[in-house]
Amino acid sequence: MTTPSLTPPEQGGFHLDWRVAQRFARFAGQYWTGSTARQAWTLTLALACSLILSTVVTVAMNQWNRWFFDALERRDVAGLKQAVLVFFAIVAAMAAIGVGIVISRMTLQVRWRQWLVEHLIGKWLERQKFYHLNATGREPPNPEYRISDDTRWATEVLVDLGIGLMTAVMGGIAFITILWSVGGSFGIGGVVVPGYMVWCALAYGIAASTLTAWVGRPLVGRVGQKNEAEGYFRFAMMRLRDNAESIALVHGAAAEQQVLRRFYDTVVGRWLAIVRSNAHLTWITNATGPMIPIVPLLFAAPKYLAGDLTLGQVTQLAAAFVQVQQAISWIVDNYSRIADWYASARRVMDIVDASEAIEPHLPEKRRDTALPKGLALALDHVTLHAADGHPLLLPVTLALQRGEAVHVAGPSNTGKSTLARILAGLAVPSGGQLAGVGPQSILLLPQKSYLPLGTLAEAIAYPQTGPVPPAADLLAVLQAVGLASLASRLSETARWDQVLSAGDRQRLAAARALILRPDVLVIDDALSALDGGAQRMLIERLRREIPDLTILSLGQRAAPANTFDRVLELTRLDHDAMLARTSN
Repeated sequence: MTTPSLTPPEQGGFHLDWRVAQRFARFAGQYWTGSTARQAWTLTLALACSLILSTVVTVAMNQWNRWFFDALERRDVAGLKQAVLVFFAIVAAMAAIGVGIVISRMTLQVRWRQWLVEHLIGKWLERQKFYHLNATGREPPNPEYRISDDTRWATEVLVDLGIGLMTAVMGGIAFITILWSVGGSFGIGGVVVPGYMVWCALAYGIAASTLTAWVGRPLVGRVGQKNEAEGYFRFAMMRLRDNAESIALVHGAAAEQQVLRRFYDTVVGRWLAIVRSNAHLTWITNATGPMIPIVPLLFAAPKYLAGDLTLGQVTQLAAAFVQVQQAISWIVDNYSRIADWYASARRVMDIVDASEAIEPHLPEKRRDTALPKGLALALDHVTLHAADGHPLLLPVTLALQRGEAVHVAGPSNTGKSTLARILAGLAVPSGGQLAGVGPQSILLLPQKSYLPLGTLAEAIAYPQTGPVPPAADLLAVLQAVGLASLASRLSETARWDQVLSAGDRQRLAAARALILRPDVLVIDDALSALDGGAQRMLIERLRREIPDLTILSLGQRAAPANTFDRVLELTRLDHDAMLARTSN
């Protein structure tokens, strides 16, 4: 494997695309229009009211500054005492409003992210899209990271940015008014400039912000590329963990370390690019930032020296000037956060877009023909072709009686797993006729049985979504499939796919069939880890416990003797496939 193949795409064209923001707004904005609208608007209005009150109190503090310094200049002891009392009242109000902002902000972030995660998971899982996206190569890299982490950045950061923008706009309006009214006009060379402090603040703020935006422009793309590289590195570590045993058995740790090092070298390189961008940005911010408190004093000094402004008015103007600068430079100051949000929002929308784009390629709902009396499943020259016309399954003809058990043996590449996918509803036949119960009444046991996270009881009942069956029923099926030793662990939570051996996992799959009691059971080489005697015992137990159960077993090896009613062989010819009956 070469280094380029281990490197995430550079995405050199990674720039802010407002179409992504618009699509995200349409999708995630449904939190305010759907069933959660009442909750969303309550939290939003509570947050907005808190921010308005916060601006009012900030303006009050600005007025207090003028009052206090004027009293100090006049040496007004009584006025100073009153100012101190008012100060504590303003601080108490600020604290209370701050609590309101924190509660409404964080609750809105949590609830919005909850809505977004639930809807993303729904889009990803509905109609088995997660399978089809993966099988067709249309799935965006690292969907689990996008759903778990990018949703947090896409919602939390956006709420914070919204708070900052609203505060900046309200503060800018309020303090520009103060600069205009308190600063008054100023004459320069016989020309009177009304509200001169406003024009000074705007000129300084726009010049500094424009320069900062120009220098920091590359940061957007570099943040996006860094996040992409982080996702690839995390995915590589996840694959290592999921395949830990296979890697350890072949002593592949050194090779995996080399792979991970190459991935992380890309992460480091992209982080260093961000460091360089931030260094360039710091030249501007560190040069202009310290000047902000001093510049208004310089602008106000001529009028103060002329006696047109009091000391309190000068301090009030200086504080208002700082607030206006913060409002003007809000976008620039939050440039990196906007880049972070955009990168996460785009990654979230990749899942939405991929889920919608796969829609036309999903298999249509299977239209089975009427089932002849006494049959549970009937296939008449059923075939399947890939999009390019390549045959994935050559014509298969097969009829199963209710309660019958049939084993179909055949070498690799004869289409056994493809046939299983058709029966499970993951693919629609290209030709032929299929009659039988719907996919929801068929339980398919794959060779590698999936065991979900949770208790052993939940693993047995999977994919049942209702309450876990009674313990007595679970104990009975464990006993029936030879797993009585696990009876005391029903309520235990563990990684059962790692705790249990391959044979025990397959026994557990048989126990699942006893709990779910399907009409048709398709065993896709799902007992291959067991010896012939164990396989025979499980099949006999299934048929005894569920008398009407129809069993179709698919495997490469011949079936154990005296286990199935019929044993068929799937053979591949040059232009056809057929099922030839063999002796049991």
